[in-house]
Amino acid sequence: MANRGFMPAVLFGLSTVLVIALSFSLVISLFLSFTSFTERSVAWLITSVAFLAMFLGGTISGAKSNRRGWLAGAATAFIFSLLTFLVQYLGYDSSFTKEQYLYHGGYMLVAAFGGMIGVNLSRD
Repeated sequence: MANRGFMPAVLFGLSTVLVIALSFSLVISLFLSFTSFTERSVAWLITSVAFLAMFLGGTISGAKSNRRGWLAGAATAFIFSLLTFLVQYLGYDSSFTKEQYLYHGGYMLVAAFGGMIGVNLSRD
């Protein structure tokens, strides 16, 4: 497999994260609409899927980059966090809370770990 470059790999991982996050958001919103569950009752599931999406996005970006997987994974999570911050700040006129900073820091760690795994899964 030819080395395609660093940024295309990061963008491919980012698109994976966005597809998983948007798909799961649709499923969970339909689930919450048609049942008596509340968002608080499925918060653990939402958090788990968010971290899983970051791990998979980091793994894919690391596998596509073929080198420096930790950096590809961390860059994937950083761009996702930047997009999230921009939407929240510009769209809702509020900044990140301390809890959100911790979540996004965790996203970077999990995605960087996924990138390390992804580099070792890629075939040269």
